[in-house]
Amino acid sequence: MAASSSSLSFFSSTIFLISSSNKVPKPIQLAKPNSLINLPPKPLIVSSQLASPLPILSFTGEKIGETYLDLKSAAPDTARAVVHRALITDMQNKRRGTASTLTRGEVRGGGRKPYSQKKTGRARRGSNRTPLRPGGGVVFGPKPRDWSIKINKKEKRLAISTAVASAAAAENAIVVEEFDGKFEKPKTKEFIAAMRRWGLDPKQKATFLVMEVSENVEKSSRNIGTLKMLTPRTLNLFDILDAETLVLTPSTVDFLNGRYGVEFEGDGDEEEEEEEEESEG
Repeated sequence: MAASSSSLSFFSSTIFLISSSNKVPKPIQLAKPNSLINLPPKPLIVSSQLASPLPILSFTGEKIGETYLDLKSAAPDTARAVVHRALITDMQNKRRGTASTLTRGEVRGGGRKPYSQKKTGRARRGSNRTPLRPGGGVVFGPKPRDWSIKINKKEKRLAISTAVASAAAAENAIVVEEFDGKFEKPKTKEFIAAMRRWGLDPKQKATFLVMEVSENVEKSSRNIGTLKMLTPRTLNLFDILDAETLVLTPSTVDFLNGRYGVEFEGDGDEEEEEEEEESEG
């Protein structure tokens, strides 16, 4: 199956398009206060029944079966906001916040007046550490601060499942059989050949989501700059949206359906805390 050139970005993904028709919006009519009580609540979570069956490819590139992704996904009118909020949270929480500058009161020196106030023909100056001179203080410069923001765990889980469901709906996701034991020794050339058999272009960004990464697979794929090899512990929203093709395995599909599926009812707080600690480390 040939990889699509479209990105999985939530700005262009099909699951975030509310309507494909370009109709002129009607003027908004304000409802009366009494009529607001009878309005039905909007659904916040829907099942991703839009996704077509995902083909399962063998190591040689032949189709050997099909599988489905039954994930929770946000409603079309709220999907972009949910994914955007989770992405901004992940990127902002990675900031260390250690940037620091010195103000004119913190810079060393500058206590003595450089020259007299008058009779020099020069502009008056009271310190060499004024922000107007090189080596002086910085006006409104950065100071150490905490950039971290919080997001609900259910909302973060919903954003990840929505992004994966978007990839499946846009036909930018494929499923390949388990290939850990297919590489007898680390060799990048063999991994690139396998990618071409699966219809992937090594020059385009691809994210592999597998349950475990063997040593031979890790060493064979780490020299490919456009490839990201993720596990359930390192799964993150940015790498999903940044990739042009999402590659899964049958065990990964079962994991996603169990962890992010419609029937999932557990909290998974301990596992998510471990994932956050590893991603921060």
